[in-house]
Amino acid sequence: MNSVADVWDNVLSQLKRELSETTIATWFDELRAVDIRGNTLILHCANDFKRGYIESLFLKNIKAALQDLFSTGFDVSILDDEGLAALNGIEQKEQSDRFTSDEFTFETFVVGPSNKLAYAASIAVADHPAQNYNPLLIYGDSGLGKTHLIYAIANVIRKNDPRSKIAYVKGDDLTNELVSAIQAGPNKTAEMREKYRQADLLLVDDVQFIAGKKQTQEEFFHTFNNLYESGRQIVLTSDRPPSEMTQLEDRLRTRFEWGLLVDVAPPDFETRLAIIKNKAALLGLELPNKIAVYIAQNVTANVRQLEGTINKIMAFKDLLGNDSDEETVSRAIQDMLRRNNEYIPTPEAILDYISKYYNVEESVIRGQQRIRDAVAARQIAIYLIRSMTNLSLDDIGKVFDNRDHSTVLYSIQQVEKKMKKDSSFAETVKEIKTNINAKR
Repeated sequence: MNSVADVWDNVLSQLKRELSETTIATWFDELRAVDIRGNTLILHCANDFKRGYIESLFLKNIKAALQDLFSTGFDVSILDDEGLAALNGIEQKEQSDRFTSDEFTFETFVVGPSNKLAYAASIAVADHPAQNYNPLLIYGDSGLGKTHLIYAIANVIRKNDPRSKIAYVKGDDLTNELVSAIQAGPNKTAEMREKYRQADLLLVDDVQFIAGKKQTQEEFFHTFNNLYESGRQIVLTSDRPPSEMTQLEDRLRTRFEWGLLVDVAPPDFETRLAIIKNKAALLGLELPNKIAVYIAQNVTANVRQLEGTINKIMAFKDLLGNDSDEETVSRAIQDMLRRNNEYIPTPEAILDYISKYYNVEESVIRGQQRIRDAVAARQIAIYLIRSMTNLSLDDIGKVFDNRDHSTVLYSIQQVEKKMKKDSSFAETVKEIKTNINAKR
């Protein structure tokens, strides 16, 4: 979740749990997310009446949703047209403040065996853009520091040359922006091209999302060539190496591999412990070593969850209004660990998504019908429930009309075999899994 659009989509998802669809449609239809500055979400609403109504009745709901997402307090500012114009009129240097935040620097990045090469390569690129590794592609699972590194690169380049033009975009946002530009006409498309092709530094986060998008790949191919040939730096991140992006065009895959590919892996215990202590120090939180070790032993998935845990402890302490003892801090940790467990999707959530993906009724997927689409959807659902949840084979069988464990195992094996033989099918399964995780 890196862009303001992602944040707002998640906020709306939270609000839909407590507000009716009619309320959302009536009052939030003209509200859009503009930016995040520090701990303030900036929204825009041209309708004065609706803006005032939202501020008086729903601001607390939006702030609560942001608190749940980030485990820290957030302010919300809703601008009218005049306020938005003033915001957009800010000088280019201030527009680039997202790249100069202390949160995203090399100094605040904790280095360990799992990310040492990516860290060193990022510094080399920042110090000598387009001279060492171009493009630089950093890959690995979500929450391991890829975005931190590319922002740190931009931070250094901006510091060394304040006039540098820096463009940042997420892979899925690039597709949406291109579609909107094409619909708006040739002038808007030309304007979009100018924005990216005139950049001194182009940062593309989650570039894997352009794979399979024909028009986006075509546009990005020419943008890549333009920047590369004119000696400007390109930095990409993805959740996998180009060789595993089976729906990526060969000409783009080749270009992504021209420079340097580096991976980031989940941090080991010592690195997790260092991250915890570093985050606590930045927040001015005195964290007993015993508690830091406890967190490092129990929160192991990624850096984002580690930092979220510290944010939760800090918020918990602030709410108490005094220093917390170890027992209080432990309760805060347990609360965060329960949150981490919420990241495991339920079988129902997996079935719901697959039902919509294949346009097959959920009851049919659970049942015994041998319709081709139903069988494919059923086997993938079984495979994903096994790989994404803690359910046993017997428990999975109960979800699917009380099938026995050998039938469940057969479905899993069939999916695994097909994934090895058919790269397109493997990409489909991975896409479904990614999209289910994105809904959490």
